[in-house]
Amino acid sequence: MSFRFLTDTSISAVRMATGQSVLIDPSARSGNACLEVLEGIARVYCPCEETEGMTLAFLQAGDQLRTDRLCSEGVCVEALTSLCFRSDAEINESSGFDAVNEWTLQLLRIRHLGNAEQRLQALFALLVNRLGRRCGNWCQLPFRLTHERIGELIGSTRVTSTRLISRLRTANLLVAPSGEQTLSLAPTFIETSPLSA
Repeated sequence: MSFRFLTDTSISAVRMATGQSVLIDPSARSGNACLEVLEGIARVYCPCEETEGMTLAFLQAGDQLRTDRLCSEGVCVEALTSLCFRSDAEINESSGFDAVNEWTLQLLRIRHLGNAEQRLQALFALLVNRLGRRCGNWCQLPFRLTHERIGELIGSTRVTSTRLISRLRTANLLVAPSGEQTLSLAPTFIETSPLSA
């Protein structure tokens, strides 16, 4: 897993291209600062050796990542789309909402569903409802995840996630146009998820 280190200096606009990752070191951050996504979508994941790559959350514009609540090894932020965030934001205590905690809870709920098909459907529904949009006859995600990453998120192997995605394509419930970063899902598939978003 490759990432660069985020500078210790507070920056009002850090720009990252799709696929780039930065490590947020909590020891280098001041106690009251946090990161705030200005535009784009990010994946927050654990760089620890034992759990390397484990997804903790997805963040979008307006979401904050509190640096005072990170594990001692920090976390990594990966740009799933072109990303811009500020590293000098003030913690918004008045919202009473912590995006990372909420995402972690929802991802944990998905992992406890009975079978891989249900977990995959619940994952796609969560992603579409939080980060996607309805476009005509399809629900669209503005990014793609690898089959390996999907396997990690639903607690299965890459082979299982590939097989399940193949079934969705065959049933015309998922379309992934080549050359595009978007992923389209049938609304009926999203609406019948075993978990409500």
